[in-house]
Amino acid sequence: MELYPQKISDEKQLEELLSRPSSEVIELFKSLEGDIIFLGIAGKIGPSLAHMAQRACKLAGVKKRIIGVSRFSNASEKTWIERLGIETFQGDLLDRNFLEQLPKVKNVFFLAGMKFGSEENLGLTWAMNTYLPALVAEYFKDSNIVAYSTGCVYPLVSVQSGGSVETDPPMPTGEYAQSCLGRERMFEYGSRKYQTPVALIRLNYAVEPHYGVLVDIATKVKNKQEIDLSMGYFNVIWQGDANNMVLQSLAELRPPAAIFNITGQEILSVREVAKQFGVLFGIEPVFVGKEAETALLSNAKKATERFGPPVVPVDQLIEWTAAWMKGDGKLLGKPTHFEVRDGKY
Repeated sequence: MELYPQKISDEKQLEELLSRPSSEVIELFKSLEGDIIFLGIAGKIGPSLAHMAQRACKLAGVKKRIIGVSRFSNASEKTWIERLGIETFQGDLLDRNFLEQLPKVKNVFFLAGMKFGSEENLGLTWAMNTYLPALVAEYFKDSNIVAYSTGCVYPLVSVQSGGSVETDPPMPTGEYAQSCLGRERMFEYGSRKYQTPVALIRLNYAVEPHYGVLVDIATKVKNKQEIDLSMGYFNVIWQGDANNMVLQSLAELRPPAAIFNITGQEILSVREVAKQFGVLFGIEPVFVGKEAETALLSNAKKATERFGPPVVPVDQLIEWTAAWMKGDGKLLGKPTHFEVRDGKY
């Protein structure tokens, strides 16, 4: 893990790490045709992903329009994204008039969607996760499309299975996961109809010190809260590693859709990770329940073979997270609800 620090000291350093392009991405961008648009940029992943693309262009010696689209409910986020060298369009993607005014660039990253609070507004959940992808698949039918999905389209599987693989039939639990499978099906439909090259990214889960499963577990340890062990196992990947893999997927597009599980190589134990945080915080974790025989797990062998293994190991992620929280670093305050087993997020 060359040139990676023992701890992340501030937001500037964090952003540099999250948006640092790999040599493989830089090489890909030397021959990549066309500009790039990020639909739904103002989320947890969009800014660093677009920034990585912008940095890759610079290091590859090429010039491209890098465009970010969002409602930008937070004006400061729009300003920050523009300072990264990214052109912005502000509006509601569900508004067809707005959508159809966007430039039809060659490369499209679809990051828009709804998860947090999805059970409280199921109509909007389906609109964002299924209806909008249908609109995008049609409007950008002549583009390359990389669309974020989720490992939640898989069923809970035995821990001994090693996790779901891309050829396993989806069996989503709950309306959120069902709507995400709907997203995939709409992009597959558009890809078949128009021969649009597509990649579907089943992410499960990306982490960094602001948020993620590791932050969820660490927060409960630090606050001496009970940790439910019923969803006893999980996968994670450093968001910077995930960003590099996702950008590389531009070289793997095809109709009706290439599918990649993007996550870490290990199956992690909630109990053991909590104990590691306990040592780092000097606090004894409090557990309730016991581990079920199944969990939401993905097998990332295919992505690892195509894009290489994650660079940042899990132990380093745990140390970074603990140090960030000890220093009272900013947290997003959006739990992943990874422990949910009934699909109700």
